[in-house]
Amino acid sequence: MCGIVGYVGPKDARDVVLEGLRRLEYRGYDSAGIAVVADGQLSSAKKAGKLANLEKLLADQPLPAATVGIGHTRWATHGGPTDRNAHPHLSADGTVAVIHNGIIENFAALRAECESAGVEFTSETDTEVAAHLLAAAYAAAPEGQGRLAEAMRVICRRLEGAFTLVATSAHEPDTLVAARRSSPLVVGVGDGEYFLGSDVAAFISHTREARELGQDEVVEIDRHRGLSVTDFAGNPVEPKSYTVDWDAEAAEKGGYDWFMLKEIAEQPKAIADTLLGRLGANGELVLDEVRLSDQDLRDIDKIFVVACGTAYHAGLIAKYAIEHWTRIPVEVEVASEFRYRDPVLDRSTLVVVVSQSGETMDTLMALRHAKDQKARVLAICNANGSTIPRESDAVLYTHAGPEIAVASTKGFLTQLVACYLVGLFLAQVRGIKYEDEVATVVAELRELPAAVAKVLEQMEPVRELGRSMADADRMLFLGRHVSFPVALEGALKLKELAYIHAEGFAAGELKHGPIAVVDEGTPVVIVVPPRARDLLHAKVVSNIQEVRARGARTIVIAEEGDEDVVPYADHVIRVPRTPTLLAPVVTTVPLQVLACEIADSRGLDVDQPRNLAKSVTVE
Repeated sequence: MCGIVGYVGPKDARDVVLEGLRRLEYRGYDSAGIAVVADGQLSSAKKAGKLANLEKLLADQPLPAATVGIGHTRWATHGGPTDRNAHPHLSADGTVAVIHNGIIENFAALRAECESAGVEFTSETDTEVAAHLLAAAYAAAPEGQGRLAEAMRVICRRLEGAFTLVATSAHEPDTLVAARRSSPLVVGVGDGEYFLGSDVAAFISHTREARELGQDEVVEIDRHRGLSVTDFAGNPVEPKSYTVDWDAEAAEKGGYDWFMLKEIAEQPKAIADTLLGRLGANGELVLDEVRLSDQDLRDIDKIFVVACGTAYHAGLIAKYAIEHWTRIPVEVEVASEFRYRDPVLDRSTLVVVVSQSGETMDTLMALRHAKDQKARVLAICNANGSTIPRESDAVLYTHAGPEIAVASTKGFLTQLVACYLVGLFLAQVRGIKYEDEVATVVAELRELPAAVAKVLEQMEPVRELGRSMADADRMLFLGRHVSFPVALEGALKLKELAYIHAEGFAAGELKHGPIAVVDEGTPVVIVVPPRARDLLHAKVVSNIQEVRARGARTIVIAEEGDEDVVPYADHVIRVPRTPTLLAPVVTTVPLQVLACEIADSRGLDVDQPRNLAKSVTVE
């Protein structure tokens, strides 16, 4: 979603802010802007479209050098993606600039209040309301240090919804003030300089030292007085410190044409890092932070896995493994629907929330609903210090490193591996699996990085296949058992990247409707279960024959040595033999590569597909 950057320090704020915005481009956006304070004056520039449009504007109309600045990439919610709706937004007198992520739900009433006081609005956004309110609150605040911060606290107590606000004022040229409620914001601490960002990618090239901002908190950063944090009522808060465990190089393309290709190639290491250190000295499984007792976990009688998009597909696969290993019933829910259907939750319910960013708003709201109902919550997340793990009772970090491309690849596989670990952990605590049994499965998991690396070494025929399919207008994906969610994920990747209508189906449902859309030349991808699943394997081979008989172009993903599929496949993509429950980790990879290659062949932006954002931080 929207990207936020702020800087206070000795460097030229213009350069620091623009660099931060470039690093946040992966989040998805449709306009960009910047504001600086220099010589007691506030100057800004903003432009619809990509960051290059803003940079061209600044080349023609440069802003003055400054040591305080803010920048923003906007993904439109209130008002279209136009120059006037881009951030920053200024107060009527031009002394206050505000950037904003999230949605102010009561903006209409607040806008009417401002207009009745004679304020003229220049945009359609909810953000501009905050700029005008902040200027009014500043004028009413007592003179002295901390005046802008106090004004921020005053308006935040009036705002409803989820928001991050960052503001600067011509009256306090050495100061930035920011606030957050249910929307991401982190502080970077350097040597005599400070940074603000939607995530640490905004400032990782300058510092790896960060501070967490909690819910309903305001941070004031002054070049001379340093950093201070309060809650919305003004009570001092001591922010938690942490060190970012990846560097700026990890966020660069590293010679690949697309970040997505780089991240696909990083999957063996990402899986290995997620597994690193999970077995204790006595062979027991260890998670990152578990603020639940073993008895709490033994009392669990039902599990919900709650997530969105790709993470939801990881949950669908996890259901098979967790139920098999723990014998606890598992339901998998789309986060945006979870709380609205009034699910039955209590202290014996475990809700596993899965989010790469830790800021996905639908998932966060589902988490809070679960907590209100006294359920236990365990988070699977890639972003240390983000909101979802902070508000959960337990967390398992995926350690995938930064994922820049909007379409998730290594995020998905590491979430899947983390779900396996959660299932094994529960089985261990509940005494359903002994330590040696857990260690055996962990050993199988540790073979996955090599298996994925082997798949990647054999992907050139898949790339050639993708180039030959650039003109396809629709595709079907079929799978059974754990391969069914893999089919869903393959279809989602193709829709996200190539804008091709694609659907994933349980192969057993083929004769119940989907086969009607199969005609001559229709590409159908079939993910075949391992031969160890004899009955399912035979049924899926029959499905291949059924679509082939109706003219489909059959693309079959099958394990090494499976010759039963060969007579009915136009193309066979081989993957290493893997235990059935773990097979999705290897069968997903060719679908990622195929979607990426088709999109690239169609001349599309693989890393930033249209209309999509990396992290959806509004409902």
